[in-house]
Amino acid sequence: MAKRGLTYAQAGVDIDAGNRLVDLIKPLVRATARPGADAEIGGFGGLFDLRRAGFKDPVLVAGTDGVGTKVKIAIETGIHDTIGIDLVAMSVNDLVVQGAEPLFFLDYFACGKLHPRVGASIVAGVAKGCKQSGCALIGGETAEMPGLYKAGDYDLAGFAVGAVERNSVLPRRDIRAGDIMLGIASSGVHSNGFSLARKVVQKSRLKWNAPAPFDKKRKLGEAMLTPTRLYVKSCLAAIHETGAVKALAHITGGGFPDNIPRVLPKGLGVRLDLARVAVLPVFQWLARTGGIAEKEMLRTFNCGVGMIAVVDPRKADKVAAVLTREGETVMRLGELIVAKKSAPRVSYTGRLDI
Repeated sequence: MAKRGLTYAQAGVDIDAGNRLVDLIKPLVRATARPGADAEIGGFGGLFDLRRAGFKDPVLVAGTDGVGTKVKIAIETGIHDTIGIDLVAMSVNDLVVQGAEPLFFLDYFACGKLHPRVGASIVAGVAKGCKQSGCALIGGETAEMPGLYKAGDYDLAGFAVGAVERNSVLPRRDIRAGDIMLGIASSGVHSNGFSLARKVVQKSRLKWNAPAPFDKKRKLGEAMLTPTRLYVKSCLAAIHETGAVKALAHITGGGFPDNIPRVLPKGLGVRLDLARVAVLPVFQWLARTGGIAEKEMLRTFNCGVGMIAVVDPRKADKVAAVLTREGETVMRLGELIVAKKSAPRVSYTGRLDI
């Protein structure tokens, strides 16, 4: 009797599980359909029709990102339904800072062993993030890689494409000293700084299922997994309705000092009043428990401000009013100044409430 040869399943890859996952997520994907995309999956590539989306002279904007070691908390807590929102937010928030409307999104999900229900929960979060930001989920990839990932481990990557009319690309060229800088509140730690945040949790000796010291209504793991806020619809509303938004900066890794200068012209800096930052309780707890200095907090975390807007000073109140109407909490943090050659481009007055 001939010996039976090895199979892919014996090597740890279950093609049938992948097909079950596709069947589970098809309704989730269809729910993200928008003009320009029917949001069907199963082909070799996703299609998008720019003409149907209503653009006349568009410039495409692309972005890609992951969720960092925040994914470890999702794995360790078994809470998988929000990490997909983070994945979308990290890319589409980068698109809107260019003035772009997100059009479509693709995800990459790699794991040691595919559990279709876990995968579907993750993609449900991706679909929710896409729907909230107005972009279609038109494709993705699931990779089962035993030997590279442990059985319960997985990682995520996302890729988004948006478009903006050529004459509306941000940052604008008329940014000047005296322009006002508005801060838009974050929802929490978002998806940056989790290697340090997890160190603080380790130092505290708290378990993920313990009550969060900064939020008694939730467990620590659930609170730390609060999804990254999606700023797309509110920022696009402010851009289109006021004509006064000159630049946006997504506050991710590097915080204020590294991200704000990316949207400023040479020769300009900003003076921020840290006392006006509405520091969220989670950051106060991280700083105090970890003994983290203010300078380190400012460069590692968003500290309560997830997006910065540079606006015309004559219309700053109007921009703030539109953002507030759209559900955002807005802080007037400072103004642009002429930068001295020897000085940092981001300078501070006041102190963070940590």
